[in-house]
Amino acid sequence: MSSRNSLQVPSSSSSVPPHLAALAAFADPPTRHVDGAMMDYFLIETVNTLRDSSKVALNREREREKEMVEAGLIPPPALPLKETKDPVASARDSTGSLASTKAGKAASAAPVDEEEEALKARLETIGIHVGSNFSERLCRDRGLFTETLDAIKFICKDIWAACWDKQVDNLRTNHRGIYVLQDNSFKTISRLSSWQGRPDALRKAKMYVSMPAGIIKGALARLGYNATVSPEVTNLPQCTFQVKLPKGS
Repeated sequence: MSSRNSLQVPSSSSSVPPHLAALAAFADPPTRHVDGAMMDYFLIETVNTLRDSSKVALNREREREKEMVEAGLIPPPALPLKETKDPVASARDSTGSLASTKAGKAASAAPVDEEEEALKARLETIGIHVGSNFSERLCRDRGLFTETLDAIKFICKDIWAACWDKQVDNLRTNHRGIYVLQDNSFKTISRLSSWQGRPDALRKAKMYVSMPAGIIKGALARLGYNATVSPEVTNLPQCTFQVKLPKGS
């Protein structure tokens, strides 16, 4: 008669108390596998949802401000100053200075889309929360980083692989607290396009990289570094993140 393998079932007397088992499960939750494209779908729906939410929030804020102005609680907003042209100064201006002046005025006169800025702020806040959790999870069995460069390399390798399935393609630094992380095919915007043309696709890409910038910022914050992260997209699907750390960090 062939022998059969048997499983050893622990007795109830040697079992872990329920409160300790619950505490252990909370400290080390079981690994759950999800669809690899879930993050992409989640980000698409997040941007669309928060865009509508930002519009509602800004309209509510404007209505509240209008009511306070009508009630005399706050002064009305200042009107934009009218441009005055100095004939003497304009006569002395050269072609180059006129061109630079017009360019400067055009840049200053460009309206700032409050809804877009509010949406970017919300996406970055979500990214900070996600990045903090990722960093805490991945650094559980690691020692403290003694060098700033080691923390940046952790972002380039571990965080990038966990979030975007690869490592950073290029890392540059001036050794004065500024690091440039370049991804030549950033997953978040690798399939981004627009039927309105490439300029509109670039504008959307700058919106979508707000959350990854927050992930980097949140991961560094959990490591003890108060960093400023500035994403830049000039050529799809390439994306560059400039990480600036305060002096002495």
